Amino acid sequence: MRSVRARTAVGATLVVALALVVAGVALLGVLRGNLVDQAELQAEVSARSVASQIAGGTPFAKLDLPDDTEEHPVQVVDEEGRVVAVGEDIEAIGGTGSPGTKAVAGGAAGRGEVSEDVDHSTGAVTVDGETATYRFAAVEVSSGVTVYAGAPLATEAATVAGVRDAMLAALPLLLLVVAGVTWLVTRRALKPVEGIRREMAAITASADLSRRVPEPATRDEVARLARTTNETLAALEASVERQRRFVADASHELRSPIASLRTQLEVGAAHPDLLDVPGAVADTVRLQQLAADLLLLARLDAGERPGQGRFDLAALVREEVAQRVGDRVPVRVEAEDAEVDGSRAQLTRVLGNLLDNAQRHAEASVAVTVRREGRHVVLTVADDGAGVPEPERERIFERFVRLDDARSRDAGGAGLGLAIARDVAVRHGGTLTVGRAAEGGALFVLRLPAG
Repeated sequence: MRSVRARTAVGATLVVALALVVAGVALLGVLRGNLVDQAELQAEVSARSVASQIAGGTPFAKLDLPDDTEEHPVQVVDEEGRVVAVGEDIEAIGGTGSPGTKAVAGGAAGRGEVSEDVDHSTGAVTVDGETATYRFAAVEVSSGVTVYAGAPLATEAATVAGVRDAMLAALPLLLLVVAGVTWLVTRRALKPVEGIRREMAAITASADLSRRVPEPATRDEVARLARTTNETLAALEASVERQRRFVADASHELRSPIASLRTQLEVGAAHPDLLDVPGAVADTVRLQQLAADLLLLARLDAGERPGQGRFDLAALVREEVAQRVGDRVPVRVEAEDAEVDGSRAQLTRVLGNLLDNAQRHAEASVAVTVRREGRHVVLTVADDGAGVPEPERERIFERFVRLDDARSRDAGGAGLGLAIARDVAVRHGGTLTVGRAAEGGALFVLRLPAG
């Protein structure tokens, strides 16, 4: 069965059928027990009535036994197992103290007391050629006589059989109703799911990620599924759009250095004395850096996890600044020892990108600080340049975004450094934000979990 509705209907029907069978068996057991208890009570009343007569000194031959022997057969047995009194027309009896159906001649047992105890048994009795099952009650008299009186179980058997037949007759109809109701309810409940499936199939066929699946007005699991599906589609649409924009921007950025390098090489091939070797080298380096940035972004987008290592962030800052001896603006460092976990190479790249950005916009100074703040290590890079306008402070972390459109590509880069820095920070469980420095320029704050 490939249909959820069919499986649900069959499963519900089987469960209900099992529950009804168990309940029916229990009900029949309780009913049978109650009817047997009633028969035992009737038999005990008859037995005590006869026993009371014997205890009062009534001779066996003059005992007032029930007239309706078929309803209340009685047998009285002495302590030696002899039948001293028996109901009329009893041809055979079982389940009592003696199989005898004829009373021996005898007088009375003498006065005595009727025992409070009573025993029960089941046996068959034949009266006038008709055999039936009876429930017997045995009551003893202190003079040594035991009275057996029975009550028929035919009523119990007929009642139980009638209830059982009625239950068996109603069971198929009830199961049919359960299956039908389950089928309809499941169909109604799954109707929105089918709508979601059809819309998802249409989206897959058309590749139109702007479409959305219908969201039912209910607040159940199906509505939450539709809402989550639409959120996933929105995220996927944004991701695809971001990827398209990334490819277009990357192509645009790669085209310029490649075209420049090709032009210089073609000129050099035709006129070797006019070859601009430094310019060709600069274009090649720029192209190499751009390819490295694009490769790193691709790895980050693929979910590459940072390497597991622990190192001193302050020492990394000092080493990086010490290597930048030819920078346009000197870098001032104030760092206290603070260890962090992650990839040393990637965090070195983040620091380098932040320093490059600060050097590009600073007027006369760049300051780097490292300090501990609770469970975090905070690295700041500040410059005294023009700063970042508040409306643009999130936009600068987007890929290929450069606020100064008038500056040259060589001076401004491809607009990937800050995007890479934030992505690496997030992969390390940290954050990268920008604000206003005390000197009026930009203040970049990198916050990482302490090692």
